[in-house]
Amino acid sequence: MNRRTFATTLVGSTAALVAGFETNARAAGSKFLVYFGPYTNAKSGSKGIYVSTFDTATGTLGDPALVAETSNPSFLEIHPSKKYLYAVGEMSDGKSKGGGVSAFAIDASSGKLTPINQVSAVGQGPCHVNVDPSGKVVGIANYGSGSCASYQVKADGSLTEAASFHQHEGSSVNPGRQKGPHAHSVNFSPDSRFAFVCDLGLDKVMIYKVDTATGKFEKHGEGIVPPGSGPRHLAFHTSGKFVFVNNEMTLTCTVFAYDAAAGTLKALDTVSCLPKDVPWEGRFSTAETRVHPNGKFVYVSCRTHDTIARFSFDEATGKLTHLGNTSSGGKIPRNFNLTPDGQWLFAAHQDSGNVVLFKVDAATGEITPAGKEVTVGGCVCVRFLEMS
Repeated sequence: MNRRTFATTLVGSTAALVAGFETNARAAGSKFLVYFGPYTNAKSGSKGIYVSTFDTATGTLGDPALVAETSNPSFLEIHPSKKYLYAVGEMSDGKSKGGGVSAFAIDASSGKLTPINQVSAVGQGPCHVNVDPSGKVVGIANYGSGSCASYQVKADGSLTEAASFHQHEGSSVNPGRQKGPHAHSVNFSPDSRFAFVCDLGLDKVMIYKVDTATGKFEKHGEGIVPPGSGPRHLAFHTSGKFVFVNNEMTLTCTVFAYDAAAGTLKALDTVSCLPKDVPWEGRFSTAETRVHPNGKFVYVSCRTHDTIARFSFDEATGKLTHLGNTSSGGKIPRNFNLTPDGQWLFAAHQDSGNVVLFKVDAATGEITPAGKEVTVGGCVCVRFLEMS
């Protein structure tokens, strides 16, 4: 990998931002840093990773500030220790092993990011990154080449070169989009024993056994979605007994029962993310899945339809019930995120470049625009970190 291409630098202009954060009185447990990962190009105008402050008690959202210049940090994840942030550099020019994953040290009181190191994604088009709950392993998914890689996390938060790499093989029923594999996300089980890689091109969730001592993934099994669905992102239920997978190509969500001891997925139900009176169109696609902290509601973002679909979940039956769709407040909602207390939802929009804040009703699952949004051009990822 050409490291100059993915060279990452700390933005010196954050000094004023840092000073502002440090003089801001904080109520314990209610102030968060909100990190935004965008595409960086001429259209978006973004230059790297941005951060805002957010007060969950008052709903006050600060203006975003650039804290690190880096190419296409389309997905971010924060280490369980809250000391480190990891970002993919999504590149896919078809000419090289384009892309990497970068490690940053976090100043949790200011939002400041300091580059630690950067390593190769091995495959092309890295589009998603995650950290296992033990904090020992980082995994990435490469959409362009249909592969995944895993890395050990060192004591200083830096990453080793890839500890393991798996090239997916095969295809599925849609000749336009499923001629080959397209790994789209990587998630870890709550106990760090398994990793789950959604592959849109194969209509499978590939399951890997995780060795936290070595950072390696080992092939273990797979979960299957209906043919032509195109699984994209998944989320675990709060009980750890269910997994929800949004299917990009059919605008559906598949519920799996998860056997934690065996590390297996069993499909239970697949439901539409669209209202009954809205016909499916080829231009529609899902993007993100989130579960409310109370475990009663599931949310999925619907691109081009530009809504957030809401579902209630019955843990006794494993069934989802579609409650409705709410306008996301912008164009092409990608990743969205719920604050840890479940009171607020942030919806990031790739095309309109706005991040819209919603208030969440924990009793009904309803989301209501809070009348506040910020601008981050090409934004596709939102992550929270409690301020110290």
